[in-house]
Amino acid sequence: MWALWAFGSTLCAGASSVLAKCGIRKTDSTLATALRTVVVLVMAWAVVLLAGAQKGIAAISPAGWIFLVLSGLATGASWLCYFRALQLGDVNRVVPVDKLSTVLTILLAFAFLGEEPGAARLVCTAAIGAGSWLMAWQPGEGAPRPAAGRGWLFYALLSAFFAALTSILGKLGMAGIDSNLGTAIRTAVVLAMAWAVALATGRTAGLSAVSRKEGWFIALSGLVTGGSWLCYFRALQLGPASAVAPIDKLSILVTVAFSRLALGERLSRRAAVGLALLVAGTLGMLAA
Repeated sequence: MWALWAFGSTLCAGASSVLAKCGIRKTDSTLATALRTVVVLVMAWAVVLLAGAQKGIAAISPAGWIFLVLSGLATGASWLCYFRALQLGDVNRVVPVDKLSTVLTILLAFAFLGEEPGAARLVCTAAIGAGSWLMAWQPGEGAPRPAAGRGWLFYALLSAFFAALTSILGKLGMAGIDSNLGTAIRTAVVLAMAWAVALATGRTAGLSAVSRKEGWFIALSGLVTGGSWLCYFRALQLGPASAVAPIDKLSILVTVAFSRLALGERLSRRAAVGLALLVAGTLGMLAA
């Protein structure tokens, strides 16, 4: 059952990246992150209230609270970096770098959760890493705009690091807690962090300049992100983090398809080989 939840997260996460890209063409990425988190928070708590899961708040241990808050902070940092990278670079280059979080998650799961990767999983991890590299560092067609420079790469790498921390801390924080409630609590932490950063950097001054069109894309991105989270952390609660994280990363297939249709981004042959390696490594994780 955990695999079904993980694949549901994959579909939503893949659509989220393209919707977010459409919403930050002119809108500042930090402000957009703060706005979309409001949508995610409303959705997450609506699910909690409908399921009556809010009754479990009193049962959360002090350690559980610590891990949930830390996971929320890691998620907030990952989001801020990820959407800044999306604003600076092309979706088909930013997303593969973010998928390197799979490699980091597997290593951290081995170090802190005691999940043995095994020889087969190590080979699959290498395939995922190689595929991500081929997609991100593709020459020629699909190269990022000259004005973007390499700034997108820095933010994408930071996003991958914080995303890996999110998976491990989320796994620890969800122990014995309803997954919907845990997701809602984490989202509240992300909201507070995102708006604190937006206020501290003066990004809220551009709130009135957000166009209606980009506002809708930001809201839709928040909705599908909320769906992705609810599925993902339910999967984390039911299955091993070292297997759930790779399945979630198959969202790149959805992202590539949507970016081609909505943004006109094409893959070079090199990137196509990288995509095949990434997918093969991810699927291999399930059989390993």
